[in-house]
Order: sequence, then C-alpha cells, then structure tokens
Amino acid sequence: MAPPPPIFIPPETATAIRPPEVSPTPPRRRARSLYWQGWTITQIAEELDIPGSTIASWKGRDKWDEASSVQKCEDHVECRLGQLLAKEKKTGHDFKEIDLLWRGLEKAARIRKFERGGNEVDLNPKVANRNSPEVREKKSKAKNLIDRDGLAQLEAAFHRDNFLYQETWWANVSRRTRFILKSRQIGATWYFAREALLWGLKTGNNQIFLSASRNQANIFRQYIVQWVQEVLGLSLKGNPLVIQRGEDENGEPLPPFEMHFLGTNFRTAQGYHGDIYVDEAFWIFGFEQLNKVAQAMATHKRYRRTYFSTPSVLAHEAYPLWSGERFNRRRAKADKVKIDIGHDALRHGAEGPDRIWRNIVTIDDAIAGGLGELVDRDELEFEHSLDEFDLLFLCHFLDDTQSVFPFQMMRRCGVDVFDAWKDFNEFGQRPFGDGECWIGYDPNGESGNGDEAGLAVLAPPAKPGGKFRILERKRFRGKDYQEQAAAIRAMCARYHVTHIAIDTTGVGSAVYSLVSAWFPNTRAIRYTPETKAMMVFKAKKVIADGRLQFAAHWTDIVNSFMAIRPKVTRGGKTITFVASRSGDTGHADLAWAVMHALFNEALDPEAVAARSTVEIC
Repeated sequence: MAPPPPIFIPPETATAIRPPEVSPTPPRRRARSLYWQGWTITQIAEELDIPGSTIASWKGRDKWDEASSVQKCEDHVECRLGQLLAKEKKTGHDFKEIDLLWRGLEKAARIRKFERGGNEVDLNPKVANRNSPEVREKKSKAKNLIDRDGLAQLEAAFHRDNFLYQETWWANVSRRTRFILKSRQIGATWYFAREALLWGLKTGNNQIFLSASRNQANIFRQYIVQWVQEVLGLSLKGNPLVIQRGEDENGEPLPPFEMHFLGTNFRTAQGYHGDIYVDEAFWIFGFEQLNKVAQAMATHKRYRRTYFSTPSVLAHEAYPLWSGERFNRRRAKADKVKIDIGHDALRHGAEGPDRIWRNIVTIDDAIAGGLGELVDRDELEFEHSLDEFDLLFLCHFLDDTQSVFPFQMMRRCGVDVFDAWKDFNEFGQRPFGDGECWIGYDPNGESGNGDEAGLAVLAPPAKPGGKFRILERKRFRGKDYQEQAAAIRAMCARYHVTHIAIDTTGVGSAVYSLVSAWFPNTRAIRYTPETKAMMVFKAKKVIADGRLQFAAHWTDIVNSFMAIRPKVTRGGKTITFVASRSGDTGHADLAWAVMHALFNEALDPEAVAARSTVEIC
C-alpha cells in the first residue's frame, strides 16, 4: 500500500497560527474546550477530577465567557486536528479532514488579524491584485456583459411585453427569410430591436440593421440600450455594440457578438456578416443594390434576413421580392410559381414556394392582437385621407402612375442628413445657426374632415441653381388660428427666417393677419387653379433637377407629394391639382407647405435674380 501523501502547509499559514498541540492537552485547555462545548463546571470537574473551584477560577481569569465565536471555533478545530495528527494509521477521509481543518485555521488567523486593525486584503488576498493591469484588462473585456441569468431576465420581459402578432414573429424567428408588411406604429422597430438582441445572445450571430439613414438605424440602438437598462440596470456602451455573453453551462466562455446600425453606408458594408434587418424596405432608395449587399452579408446558412415595412407604391424595387416576381425571373414558364399575397392568406403568416415567410399585419390585426389599448382606430381614420389611411394602416399599395410626383422622382430627394449636412444639428437650440431659412405654411381647413396644417422650414440655396433642404417639418391638427400663428412664431425663434408664405384660403387669412403683424414680409398665397399650377410646375422642376433634399426616412413628405394628382375643373377648361381624400378639397399639407416656400424663388433662378427679402427674425 502506497504511503499517504505529505500534507502541504502554506508558509503564511504556519506563521499566522499556533502549531497544534499533539501532546496530551493540558487540563486547563481541555476544561476550556469542554466549557465552550456546553458542559457545566460540575460536569467538567467530575470528568477531569479537578475541584470545581479551580475550574471556576480558570473561567474567570481567562474570561471564557467573553471569547469570540472565531476563538471558540478555532479551539474546536485545533482539538480535532490534534486528534487526527496523533493517529498512527490515517485513512483517506482523515487526510481530507486534516486539509479542511488547516484551511479553517488559516481563515481564522486572517479574521483575527483583520480584527486587530487589518484591511480587506487580510480577509481576501485576491483583493490586493484587483487594480493590477491584468485585472483592469479583464474588467474592460467584461464590458456589455449579459450572462445566462441576464438572458433569462430579458427573455421573460420580452414575452411579457409582446403583443400576439409579435409573438407570431418570434415563433418564426429561425426562418431563413421573413418579409412583413405592416401597419404604421404597431411597434415593429421596437420589437425587432429586442428580438435581435435576444437572438444574438442565444446564437452568437452578429446583428446588422439597415435603414434609409443612420439616424433611423440608431433608433434600434436606442431601443436596445433603454431596454437593457430598464430590465438589467446595465448601460450598454459603444457603436457598434459588442455584447459579451459570459460562460455556457459547462463554464466555457462564449464568444461575443456585434450589433451594427447602418444607414446609407451599407454600400461599403460588404465586410460585415450576420443576421440582417432591413427597416422600411419599401421606402429605401436603391433597394436592389441594398438587397444584394444584405444577401451577401447573410450568405452563411446560420444567418437570417428580415424585411419589414409599411407599403409604398407598386413600382418600388422591393415589390417584386414581396410579390414573388423576383423569384420567377429567369425561370421557364413551367417553373414559375404563384404566390398568394392577399391579406387573408398572410394574416397569420405563411411560407411561399420561394421559401420566404410573409406576414401582413394591418391596424385591425394589431388591435385584435392587443394594440387596442394604445390606439383609437376611429380617430386615426378621421385624421387621415382615405388613400393615406389605406396606405399607412391597411397595408394597401399605391398606384402612383397618376401622381404628379411619382415615387421614383421623390425617392431621389432623400439623403442621410447625419452624413450629408455638416452645418445642421437637429437637436440644437438653433439647428441651422444663422443660416437663412424660409417657412411655408398650409393652414388646416374648415371642413371638419381631418384636415391638418403643415409647416415646412427650408434652407434656400446659397446661389442660384443650388439645392433646397427641408430642415424641419411639422403637422398640426385641432389648433385655432391663434395657436397656428404661435407655432410659426416659435419656429422663427429656432431659425433665422427671412421669408414666410401662407395660404390665405379659409382660416389661413386669420393666421396670415396675425403673422404679418410681427413679420411684415409674410407672403399671402391665394389659391386659384393658375396659382396652384405654377407652384406645382415650380416644385416639379426643382425636384426633377435634383435640387430638393430631405431626410431619407421622412416618408410623410414622400406620401404628401405622391398624393397630388391633376384634376379637370368642373367647367372642363382648366386643370388644377388636388390630393385624393374624403372631402372635395386637396390634402397633402406638407407638400403644399414646401411648395409655398419654393415659390419664393423665381421660375428661372439663373436668369432672374431672386426676390429681395426683409429680415425680421
């Protein structure tokens, strides 16, 4: 039989504790141990055959009752350790117990040292190295750490807050390609931000968001950061976000993953790889090029592609992917497939022959799925024109073939403001500094059918033939003429305004009267078929020449311009321009507001000097 292994006693332990007494324990020490074990003085006297008065004297002089818990435990450990060390033949269990007792004595010695005025290092030697470069590096690597417990908390909160249609999206999260046609404002961006984080934590796949602009893409980041802060109290840092995942169930470290938020720079993003989310796919300029990049980034079979959007027009480049026409291209007639993209077929989601899982969620579907507590359908229908409500909330595509400003024309105006406009800060008190601005205003009507007022702030070109930029736009509903005039004045406080143009039809005359009192250079525009035609022709020329810019994700501007159509007057001799709606008058408030401002420039700016302006604000 092999001899037992030697017992290793750390040097610091040997100096910190008294060596155990292997020899017979002195009576005074033994009496103390028995007393601390709960024996009475009479019982101890009988056991040790010592007078009780002697034991009582020891108790008082040595202050047995004032001993600390650590001292009592240390005494028991030393007694037991002495017994084991005195044994001639020790078992394997004895050696394990001896090692455990030595550890106990070492810890007791550290506690005694701490009580005598030591510091935290005496209790835990590892603390001495917590500020070392190695420890700091380890801590920095643990930034944005969401471990398995954090994942469990996020997943519980995720399912608790989801609506039914969002749970349907999650049930199909592992599909290779999803395409979701949705109503406006049903929480898709909010949902997919959280879904991407959870899926990345589960799979380790990078998550990539593609949007029309970087500001739009950063909305995903904001949702993710806010959610993690709310649920875990953790502040995620960095852009891209690099998420640490901790260890698996076996204690092995899990690789981190990255979350990228890309705007128009997707054209140089071929080096990325991961799961792809394409936001508002039907409103992105150059979708075909974007889709090629997206498919390249998700080439590996482990990655997924998700497209989601409100509808735009049938002529959009993304429509063939939605309808299945793209799949049927270059296929023989016998191999072409038919895909049902009707609402009834896709209300609950379905995978087509092209292996794309499609889903349509209208405002009615969303309300049935739990959104009803947040929206009022009747109010939304009252606030929007028929065409606009069908487009934004019932998922109907527009046929813009009759529009004066078709989608293909308007989409070229969209730019990534973050990259393109270095002299503009939308979050500043003076977003454009002292740069010259013009305001166009289209007041709300008096028909009571949901008409809204539109206000647009434009930066005119620095020289004839330059570009106009729409810096800000707002819509107002339910405001009287005084409130509308106050809204214009508030905008003048933010911008260096040199020109204001207001439609004076109906309530606009009262708004004009108030505004012109403090801004005498305000221009009154009285709508006639001839005036509207001149404004439309001017705007169409500016846009066709590539001279109008606005934020690429402002789909309301595009919608507003696309709604304008030509119409023959009742006499049949004149053509005017209107926006289809529930009433007889035009809508498209933002488009008209923009055109009011554009109308301040001459029809031929390079041949005729621009009108002089009087600086008031």
